[in-house]
Amino acid sequence: MLKKIILTTISFLLPLVVLADQLTLKENAPKTYIVKKGDTLWDISGIFLNQPWLWPKLWRLNPEINNPHLIYPGDELRLVFDEQGQPMLVKGKPELKWTPKVRTQLKDLNPVETLPLNIIEPYIQYASVFDKASLDNMPYVLGSDEGYKSSVDGFYLYIKGNLTLGQSYAVYQKGDAIIDPQSQEVLGHHTVLVGTGKTLREGDIDNNIPATLYLDGIKREVRSGDVVLPVHQDQQLPSYYTMQSASSDLSGAIIHSASGVREFGKLEVVMINLGESQGVKLGDVFSIGRVSPGVVETKQGPVYTQDASRWHRMANKAQSDYNMPTETFGQMMVFKLYDKTAMALILNSTKPIRLSDIVKAP
Repeated sequence: MLKKIILTTISFLLPLVVLADQLTLKENAPKTYIVKKGDTLWDISGIFLNQPWLWPKLWRLNPEINNPHLIYPGDELRLVFDEQGQPMLVKGKPELKWTPKVRTQLKDLNPVETLPLNIIEPYIQYASVFDKASLDNMPYVLGSDEGYKSSVDGFYLYIKGNLTLGQSYAVYQKGDAIIDPQSQEVLGHHTVLVGTGKTLREGDIDNNIPATLYLDGIKREVRSGDVVLPVHQDQQLPSYYTMQSASSDLSGAIIHSASGVREFGKLEVVMINLGESQGVKLGDVFSIGRVSPGVVETKQGPVYTQDASRWHRMANKAQSDYNMPTETFGQMMVFKLYDKTAMALILNSTKPIRLSDIVKAP
């Protein structure tokens, strides 16, 4: 009986799984598109699809586009359909226009990327979040050869810890705790990159001999107590991220922006209060939304909660007489994971995004 129930459940779920991966064209999807400088594959797919993260399906089985990363500005893309009626993009042949003095250059030297990797590269190479136990056990700056705080290149830093000779290290300043606004749990601690350098002497912590780090790249003042960690200089950036819709049971909020401002938009790097321990994966795409302003009923008619009298606000603890809907206005993709947090890139937005905005499966 149990086996029958399981099989019946699977038979109901399979169509939903297939439907989730089904390409859905936008109503206003164009028949052709000329690739522009600065476009990404996400941008181009978003012109045609309601689910841009399914862009590999749009470029599939296409003899003219064997490698989507070899699409260049100036290329013409045409929307066609295969034998099963599924949409796909093929490369067209744009017309050349010549003048006596000007030659039209169709192709930029740089192929189109999935995402602007130059934006997220620093966050991949340099860590941004640590738990308190990790910070307490990291090597740290004792002082410098000059005897004062360093704010220029060319200093020798003395480090309490055993470092690897010739290894590049990043120097981080301890930041504030990251607190989940929903649970008030401490998710980790921010760190700020202040400089980079290479090890000249390994050090011997057992005999109280500090390691020596030559500081060859400084971004801000280095202070005693700043921690050091190896730089992942040889870490390869992915040619593209395998994108997928985030799990439907995941729901969280934006808790930090890399720029430090409260409102931000496309291509901003943000942090959410969901991480690897909650099942978030690299390439997960989340939608961004916000609960619409609350409304309360008064003798003068409905008014926004924020405009209601103090008495109405005190009497209505729910802040609204109605369960106002959550409207979606943007999407983001996770590119770096921590235990309880993740960093994501805003892919698109139709309005300014704010801290505490809701993120969930699209």
